[in-house]
Amino acid sequence: MADLLIEAKGLQTYYGASHILRGVDFRVARGETIGLMGRNGMGKSTLLKSLMGLVRPRGGTVHVAGRDMTGRAPYEIAQAGIAYVPEGRGIFGNLSVVENLRMAARPGTRGQRDWTYERVLETFPRLQERLSHGGQQLSGGEQQMLTIGRALMTNPDVLILDEATEGLAPLIAREIWRICGLIRESGISSVIVDKNWKHVTQVTDRNLILVKGQVVFEGSSAELHARPEVLAQHLGV
Repeated sequence: MADLLIEAKGLQTYYGASHILRGVDFRVARGETIGLMGRNGMGKSTLLKSLMGLVRPRGGTVHVAGRDMTGRAPYEIAQAGIAYVPEGRGIFGNLSVVENLRMAARPGTRGQRDWTYERVLETFPRLQERLSHGGQQLSGGEQQMLTIGRALMTNPDVLILDEATEGLAPLIAREIWRICGLIRESGISSVIVDKNWKHVTQVTDRNLILVKGQVVFEGSSAELHARPEVLAQHLGV
């Protein structure tokens, strides 16, 4: 596939003696939005951490924009154009909203500066009202917006979003899905993990389902909707 931004092949990842990923292949092309699904404990977060260098695979390779980044440090993978919004958000609670955003500002791998401080605040009007607040003073939904906004300030080629709307009120979750749509329209590739497969498939081009560290389904949103038995078996729908 032309212009692959992430290409992982044959990933074998362990936590101690526990074998989590069992030969996973995963790719993201430029401009593509991928949904990563599966029940809890099936290896989704482990796959993301293996891509980001937070967990080192014992087998397989990870290429970012054609460069072998297997086993490289997370900061090197971030510098290669991959932004990661982890489950639990990871904002700096003792810094203000402004400081959280400005500290991340940098041009992307091609020198692009599409996502400026002003554009992030236009996209997240709630943050505009909270600029002087410390990160720990924000609601869960506002923290999620701040984390996504901070990731966009790095002008990434790929944005990885783990548990996009976990624990958020329905109104806030809707806002996050709107933003996922805007990110897609802006041309940034993204990988979205969320339990709400209906919302995920509204913004994705392709979807994968992991079961016990193996890919059991890969296909378009239309293909997934057309296979209710897959949804029932692997997502409990």
